[in-house]
Amino acid sequence: MNAASFFTKEQQSEILDSIREAEKSTSGEIRVHIETRCPEEVLDRTAWIFTKLNMHKTAERNGVLFYLAVSDHKFAIIGDAGINAKVPEGFWDEIREQMEKSFSDGKFTDGLSKGILLAGSQLKNHFPHNKSDVNELSDEISFDHLKGNE
Repeated sequence: MNAASFFTKEQQSEILDSIREAEKSTSGEIRVHIETRCPEEVLDRTAWIFTKLNMHKTAERNGVLFYLAVSDHKFAIIGDAGINAKVPEGFWDEIREQMEKSFSDGKFTDGLSKGILLAGSQLKNHFPHNKSDVNELSDEISFDHLKGNE
């Protein structure tokens, strides 16, 4: 199973649409990174990818990363310091549980899209969208080996 071919082009488009829809109501920035394998503990890996994607460089420190390792059946969601300072305990756990339900039924696109939209709707309470917001990070899905990744 290869990260870049795990989702069809249509499924990738659906995920991108979810990111764009979620970001309409919040200044938060959402990214998705998919790898074939996770070479370490999933939260450590997700934090490393978060930094490699420069997600910690948003003005309000409000980036969210959805990470999937498709062959290892691992995934994680992390938010930057600005988000974690404002959201309630268990915030990410609720989204993770919703995604896990879809994933266990083999509905990976649906689970990821729902998780993204749920994160966006929750983030708008703490980081509402305003007229001066700019899209600080690419919405494109990133795959496997980032430069310096090994």
